[in-house]
Amino acid sequence: MPALGVNIDHVATVRQARLTYEPDPVWAAVLAELGGADGITLHLREDRRHIQDHDLYTMKKTVQVKLNLEMAAEEEMTQIALDVRPDQVSLVPEKREELTTEGGLDVIANGERVSQCVHRLQQAGIEVSLFIDPDPAQIEASKKAGVHAVELHTGRYADASSAGEQEQELSILKKASAFTIEQGMKLHMGHGLTYRNVTPVALIPHVSELNIGHSIISRAVLVGMEQAVREMKALVNI
Repeated sequence: MPALGVNIDHVATVRQARLTYEPDPVWAAVLAELGGADGITLHLREDRRHIQDHDLYTMKKTVQVKLNLEMAAEEEMTQIALDVRPDQVSLVPEKREELTTEGGLDVIANGERVSQCVHRLQQAGIEVSLFIDPDPAQIEASKKAGVHAVELHTGRYADASSAGEQEQELSILKKASAFTIEQGMKLHMGHGLTYRNVTPVALIPHVSELNIGHSIISRAVLVGMEQAVREMKALVNI
């Protein structure tokens, strides 16, 4: 059964809309843990549009489950990660104009920069995952970069407009998943997963971690964070 990582970025998005102190993403992380989250994921962006530095530092002191920091493979972020020492860093692409991460990290085009970042983080005892498209060439490049895990981007599956298209994208994910395992890496998945579409992905063999944010936070507005996490956990642990 995959572990469930709950991304709490959008709690901070609501807070930053008024530049105030609530809702506090640290409180949300605590409630997510009580609801059964196996990990807490947060993305410290270079423009600090939602998560702030103090959120990350406070969570390091309070979160009892796996703390997964999403970040760009840039010097400023690397220095912060080396200072905080989260359990895991997930390297992701980042563009300031995007609403959310639009695709996987191009490890092939950025191999040297990514490899150097991976090495520095691993030397500090931090596990590193690369957020990539379900493309065999990117999986091979990730293996060469020295990571022990990749997170396959599930956005095209989540955005499929028909049952046939969704099944086609699911097939691509399955093939990429099998190839990832053949390469000897751990298999994570995430992006765009919801209560309606998560189960087929959770059933893919050898998926060890799913990272889900927006759908859980949206549900939490109506039923509370603990209940929202419990409901997603039930769909993941089938």
